[in-house]
Amino acid sequence: MNILIVGYFSDRSKERVVQAFPESWSIRIVEPERVEAFIGEADVLIPEHIEVNDELLEKAGNLKLVQTGAGYDNVDIEACTSKNIWVSNAAGVNANAVAEHIMAFILGYYKNIPFLDHFMKNRGDETSLEYVGGELAGKTLGTIGFGAIGSRVAELASAFKMKVLAYDTNKTIQSETAELVDLDTLIINSDVITTNIFLNESTRNLVDRTFLSKMKRNALLVNTARGPIVCEEDLIEALGNNVIGGACLDVFTVEPLSLNSELRALKNVILTPHTAGMPDGMKFHETRCRYFVENIEKIRNNEAPRNHLNQIIVKD
Repeated sequence: MNILIVGYFSDRSKERVVQAFPESWSIRIVEPERVEAFIGEADVLIPEHIEVNDELLEKAGNLKLVQTGAGYDNVDIEACTSKNIWVSNAAGVNANAVAEHIMAFILGYYKNIPFLDHFMKNRGDETSLEYVGGELAGKTLGTIGFGAIGSRVAELASAFKMKVLAYDTNKTIQSETAELVDLDTLIINSDVITTNIFLNESTRNLVDRTFLSKMKRNALLVNTARGPIVCEEDLIEALGNNVIGGACLDVFTVEPLSLNSELRALKNVILTPHTAGMPDGMKFHETRCRYFVENIEKIRNNEAPRNHLNQIIVKD
């Protein structure tokens, strides 16, 4: 099997990813700008930072499966189906990892960990230290999306004695850990808002100037889902003008985040480099890789992959 993985990886990350696949498979990891040179040989494509569209697929003569992580907004599923290529995602596989990252963000923000760590390492005068902190108990967390990640966040937040509000387009959802409400009710009443939804045309720029203006002035926004769910320009303006209290971001409109991004200079922001779903190290999650291997084995056996997002004709 020829597996083509596209994205930005360090040398150590590449080593760990390759070791997670069977030795007999050919694993090639390339930067997005080099994908066209290797797509023709690939049986399986695992894409990051590229659009899997009709133009790319025309060059992919051997492709049998496009395997994504949780999100698949960069894949033209209809185009894949027309070429008899399976599309599958790994929704839920890294749900606990992302949920824990969200809680780490929230704790880090309210306990002011980044500031205090920087203060101590720069030999600050502890006798003159002044800072603002807070407790989670009694605060209200709102999760936009109540799937695998959103429901796990609700469980963890409840353990910290937070009240949990949840909004989801699936109106059949029931929960013992969260109160299901409409979106405006969630925005207006939450001290912390976390986005746990897929990116599509209905959620693109969901968090815009209007959304932010409805939030509490001291509220925290957490985004570990997809960067374009948040209108970055509106968020930067809101953070700079104290429209909201702060933001914790793991994803961005353009990744990697520009070194000149204004987000890097804001004191009320905590940033991580799209690592919420990678608990085992930069760009590596052993459980997700294991899932990928199992799904690829299904393709080898002429079976439908798990979590497939389309239906194709399986040839005998």
